[in-house]
This record gives sequence, C-alpha cells and structure tokens, in this order.
Amino acid sequence: MTTVHASAVPAALAEPSVWPASAAESRPGGLAVGGVPLTEIADRFGTPVHVLDEAGVRDRCRTYRNAFPDAEVLYAAEAFLCRAMARRMDEEGLGLDVCSAGELELAVTAGFPPERMVLHGNAKSPRDLETALRLGVGRIVIDSPSEIARLAAAVGPGGHQKVMVRVVPGISAGGHEKVRTGTEDQKFGLSLTDGHARHAIARILGRPRLELTGLHCHPGSQITSVKPYLAAVRRMVGLMARLREQHGLVLPELDLGGGHGIAYRPGEDALDLTALARKVRKELADACASAGLPVPRLVIEPGRAIAGPAGVALYRVLSVKRSGGNLFVAVDGGMSDNPRPALYGVRYAPRLAGRHSTAERARVTVAGRHCEAGDILAADAELPADVRPGDLLAVPVAGAYQLSMASGYNLVGRPPVAAVHDGIARLLVRRESMADIRGRDVGR
Repeated sequence: MTTVHASAVPAALAEPSVWPASAAESRPGGLAVGGVPLTEIADRFGTPVHVLDEAGVRDRCRTYRNAFPDAEVLYAAEAFLCRAMARRMDEEGLGLDVCSAGELELAVTAGFPPERMVLHGNAKSPRDLETALRLGVGRIVIDSPSEIARLAAAVGPGGHQKVMVRVVPGISAGGHEKVRTGTEDQKFGLSLTDGHARHAIARILGRPRLELTGLHCHPGSQITSVKPYLAAVRRMVGLMARLREQHGLVLPELDLGGGHGIAYRPGEDALDLTALARKVRKELADACASAGLPVPRLVIEPGRAIAGPAGVALYRVLSVKRSGGNLFVAVDGGMSDNPRPALYGVRYAPRLAGRHSTAERARVTVAGRHCEAGDILAADAELPADVRPGDLLAVPVAGAYQLSMASGYNLVGRPPVAAVHDGIARLLVRRESMADIRGRDVGR
C-alpha cells in the first residue's frame, strides 16, 4: 500500500489530532490504519469492531515519557484495558492506575508488576482492598475517612502499605459537568477547605501500618487548558507546607491525576502536553521554593490521551431515512458499545470508508440500533448525501471510554477489538457471543 500525501487526503483524514498518524489512503475512499484497510478488518471481524493502532499507543506513551522525564507516568486503565494494553504499558515504562480488583487482576495476569500500580476508587470494596494487599499493589489512594481504619485492619499485624490521600482542590475544570471532579459538590476525595483532608492525614499518621507517601488530586476530565493544573499545584503545595508545620511531615510525591483533553473532531482544542509539562514543572518548583519545601516527585495519570486517538470504531450502515427534516443514518452499533454521546453529549466526526463518493456533503444524524431516542452516535455529522445501507463508517478517536463503558443492552453483545501494526491485524478481545450471554443466565 502506498501512502497518499496529506495534500491528497480528505481534510478529515489529514487532521492529525483526530485520525491515527498511521491512517492513509491507497485510493480515494480506501482508508487504512496501521497498513491494514478498514474494509478488510470489517470483513474479517465483522461490525461493529474497534481498531487499535498499536504504534499510536506506543507513540503517545513515549510522548509522555519525553515530556515528563522525571515524573512517574501511570496509564489510567479505566480508559481501556486488556492484557495486550497492560503489556504495552509495561514495555513502554508506564505504571498503571487501576480502580478495581478486576482491573488489577487482569493486569497481573498479563505480567504487569503490581508494585507499579496505584489503586483508586471512592468506594473500594473489601475485595478491592484484599486483592490489592494480596497482590502487593504499590500504593492505595485513600478517598474517605472510613477507608483508613478498614485498610489498616486489612493490612494486619506486621504489615505495611503505602498510601496517598485524594484531596479536593476546589477547582472546576473539565469538558462536562459529569466529569468535573475537582469541586466540593461531587463524590471524590477529601476537602481541602473544610479541614477533612488534614484530619484524615493526621489519622493516617497515627497508623504505623500505613505509610503516607504523598497527596493526590484530579481536577476533572477532558481539560484543554493548563491553568487548572497550575492552580492545583499551588493549592497542593500550600497543603504540603501546612502539613510540615503541623506534623513535621515532608511528602515525597504529588499526583496531579490526569484528565488531559483531546480533540474528537477537526478544529477542536486539545491540551498542549509540552506546555503542560513545562509550566507545571516551573509552577511546582516556584511554589516549593516559596514554601521552603523540596520539590516532590510528580505523578500523572493520562488515560484518554493515550488510548483515545489510537482507536477507530467501524460500523455498517443498516438504514437511511428522512424524518422531521432530519436524515437518519442508522448503524449496527450504538450506546451499548459507546454510551458517551448519551452520557456527555460527545460529538464525533464519522467518515465513509471503503468507497469513494463524489456526492455533496449532507448533515446527518448517525443513530444507533438500540431502543432509546438518545442512542445517537454522531449528531450533525457530515457524510456524502448518497450514503446507503451496507456502507462502512469509520469513527475516529474511539480508543477510550467506549468499550470500557460498554453494556449488555438489548443483548447484542460487546464488539471485538483488533490491533493493527505494520500491515497486520490481530484480535485482542473477541466479540461477546450469545453463548457468553447465555452462560451467565443460570436461572430457571
């Protein structure tokens, strides 16, 4: 396959922040990722199917390692996790941020070192904590006062566990109100302003089985400005200074979470990673110098920014109809494999793949197959006016928070994931079958 120069590629494909860097056309309409034609993937694995560009994943990991050479970079597994993904993070030198016993155990079965994992969660179950302690997770982020006694008791006599405390920085940031986790009115963390964070820290210091290594905060998700992270640095360093005055405690780590925003459609803003790294390092150094504190090791937790741009979802058009002045293009997937448009109003830019059309562009609504009026995959999308049943649609930026949030709605089965690299496609996660669904149904 020969790569077409960007000048000959349609504008949607030429946008580097939307399509994987390996995306190319050998002929008009013949879109390929990782050297594999998308039509070939759809024919081989069926649709819907999610395609993961392995080179894209590795490139994003290396971009983070280069931008933050002195920081600990943890991949937020909730964005998308399978055993192959865990292995790639290990090979690229990243740690893992996990939120459940399931994520933790899956990563360990892939050979990922548990000591390089951090366990999060606002409501960790007894199984979560037992699994983390049994497998030797590196750190556990304490999210509520009740976890302190529970965790100390679970560690047992002679045991030891490193912990961090999640602090609410009082910052509103993020692409949607449902992902703004840095404010006082949501479920995560301990408040900086009302003293709950400092009280929890004092309780931890009274538990010799628990070793407090640092503070954690997470302003929100899909953040495209550096400013919230700089504000978080100042507030966290301020708390560190108060802890030193009160307890003589100098913490060696500061975790700023993730939430790094990416573009889902051409022209949208994305977080400037280079600027983030430069400005956060400077802000941290300046704030620590003013407080007379040594600079703690920085920890960051990108998930979406690594997996998202590397993914493409493929759907087959099932029907096209006009209704109420709208052109509805219905596909064979929907909110069961991507609930994000329904949850957060996310907008995507699907593209026709597999055939070239000279028809004028039309504004369409790409609808899912499920029995919900809100099952819309792409509202106000541009597609050729002659789009018809049987066409293949490719949706970029599909690598994060789609399959990880997939459901069994209407019992259609969750789609497979195929990795592509150097002209080869291989299955990472198989399609959920009716046998899988029936196997869980044990009642009479």
